[in-house]
Amino acid sequence: MGSLSRVKRVIPGLLPLADDAATTWPAAVTDRIAAGAGDRGLSIYWHVPFCATRCGYCDFNTYTPRELDEVPGTGPASYLAAALVELRRARELLGEVGPVRTVFVGGGTPTLLSSAQHAQLLATIQAEFGLAPGAEVTTEANPETLSPRYLTELREAGYTRLSMGMQSAVPHVLATLERRHTPGRALEAVRWARAAGFESISLDLIHGTPGESAQDWRTSVEAVIEADTDHASAYALIVEPGTRLAAQIRRGQMPPPDDDDQADKYLLAEELFAQAGYQAYELSNWAKEGHACRHNLAYWRGDHWWGIGPGAHSHVAGVRWWNVKHPRAYADRVAVGLPIEDHEVLSDEDTYVEKVMLELRLAAGLRIADLREEGQRQVPDQIDRGLLQMVEDRIVLTQRGRLLADAVIRSLLP
Repeated sequence: MGSLSRVKRVIPGLLPLADDAATTWPAAVTDRIAAGAGDRGLSIYWHVPFCATRCGYCDFNTYTPRELDEVPGTGPASYLAAALVELRRARELLGEVGPVRTVFVGGGTPTLLSSAQHAQLLATIQAEFGLAPGAEVTTEANPETLSPRYLTELREAGYTRLSMGMQSAVPHVLATLERRHTPGRALEAVRWARAAGFESISLDLIHGTPGESAQDWRTSVEAVIEADTDHASAYALIVEPGTRLAAQIRRGQMPPPDDDDQADKYLLAEELFAQAGYQAYELSNWAKEGHACRHNLAYWRGDHWWGIGPGAHSHVAGVRWWNVKHPRAYADRVAVGLPIEDHEVLSDEDTYVEKVMLELRLAAGLRIADLREEGQRQVPDQIDRGLLQMVEDRIVLTQRGRLLADAVIRSLLP
């Protein structure tokens, strides 16, 4: 990943990444991005690639201090300096686009950065693009990295939304996932965030961890509800190749997640959240009224976003690209151009398939008129099977359909 010779394309008008770069990014792609950037709202995703330790199930693009100690120029200060350069280069390409509607700082563990570094990040976005009135500004957080003072400083810097990875309220489940925080720390952090004035607070859960009972899962969901958060996410555990969890399952040290068990836990979460006044606005996300994550909705609705940082992905005007992953390679490349590993221009077919796949995940569903004729012919059968329903002019997944969403979507894309 770190070899400059592997870079395939750069944006004309900026310095080349290397003399031996295979090709250039065609001018037509640059023109397409620049011309189309202003036709939909712009969001910014900012990837912070640092974690104190790596959880056993995680395959995100993150690095622990031990992995970077001997690599010069990869610490938080050097990383932030490089990321700010990328942001300015984004502004050069996109031109007079903005203001930014949503910002999402993810990771990794973004709250390993200081509150002053977070403030610098937002100030640079404001200077380059502007922030729209009422912009949603989110940071993810590990509860163990938070304190009342730190949260107050984040709020004063301009953050409006906090999303914490709780994963479980049960000690043995957290231990299996190799999470460092104690079960009560996330709930305590919710209280701190409320006192700091955050407008919206979210907790993330994972269900289907080996050894997690139905009662364990109920305990976790009820803990989120009792904390009175504004938003909750609940994801089925996926065993990613190359993780420690995958190796443990392969060696027979623990059983793999069970699909039926995960389905039962999803239904329990839906029941409990609905009773508590949360609405399922997307397959894995519930929110109280007015607290759906606007940044994630921008992804699902095909809006434009620029991803800053190592390994971050971007999408503007039907062009998708992704950055090199390692912080050292990222810093080297952003010093002379955009740190892009590669890109793709979405075809009309790609755009259509993604629209169907992503909008059907939403509670609002998909306009039936947006389905091609062959897909529309499949709708009555899916309704008869109890997987889809018509709501005015839109097709919407039923509760059973949400459990079988992938199969339903495949049926509509023959």
